[in-house]
Amino acid sequence: MQPFSDDFLAAQRVLVIAPHADDETYGCAGTMARVKALGGEVYVVLASVADLDHYGTDGSDARTKLVTGSTRLAEFDAVMTALKVDDWDVLFTDEHTHMALDTVPRKRLVTLLESAGRLAIDTVEPTMLMIPAPSYNQDHEALYQACITATRPGAPGQKYTVPFVLSYDHFSLCWPVTETRFQPNIYIDVSEYLDVKIAALRMHASQVRDELYFGSPESVDLQTRVRGREVSVAAAEAFCLLRGVV
Repeated sequence: MQPFSDDFLAAQRVLVIAPHADDETYGCAGTMARVKALGGEVYVVLASVADLDHYGTDGSDARTKLVTGSTRLAEFDAVMTALKVDDWDVLFTDEHTHMALDTVPRKRLVTLLESAGRLAIDTVEPTMLMIPAPSYNQDHEALYQACITATRPGAPGQKYTVPFVLSYDHFSLCWPVTETRFQPNIYIDVSEYLDVKIAALRMHASQVRDELYFGSPESVDLQTRVRGREVSVAAAEAFCLLRGVV
């Protein structure tokens, strides 16, 4: 069985950790759709959702508009249904935590991801974990660090160790916080699932922006095709493999 072949992906139990509703779609919706189509399992943990003012207009003179947490959850639920995920959960739904995961003690985040959450690692026992790459966004950064702690190797028979841990691409990474940009070393061919990915992104309707925005559906379509060209396929999602046990 070749790593990341159809046979390999069909045997996976994937757990995706997303800071906010739509991050999972930017990073790995095509992979999620491919795994499900092949017969694998996919679970998603959404870290935080709540009411939030967004840049954009609501028909008034205001530069921002309120997008409610219930709107984001409804959009997320529609995406999860479209991607046919096996189950999903949300960790925080309060305004004090949303966009402020860096204020949550790492121990609490780790405990929820590792054992206390409904879809915790100890419960799901994923064969493959997909986590956000570190970025300028404080929630992505905090969640990445907590995921690294939660996936530390455990003693055999005492703590479950996830065999494959990958950080996923995000188009906000075009604005890097370090001298080194995101450097993928694993690509998953999603040529047959690009349309699914873009349709899912459009379901996050409150987040859709003009096509010149780096995170617009048109931009994501283009950049997913560019990732594909990097490995000579029509479209691909890129990951950094943090651990792989074979």
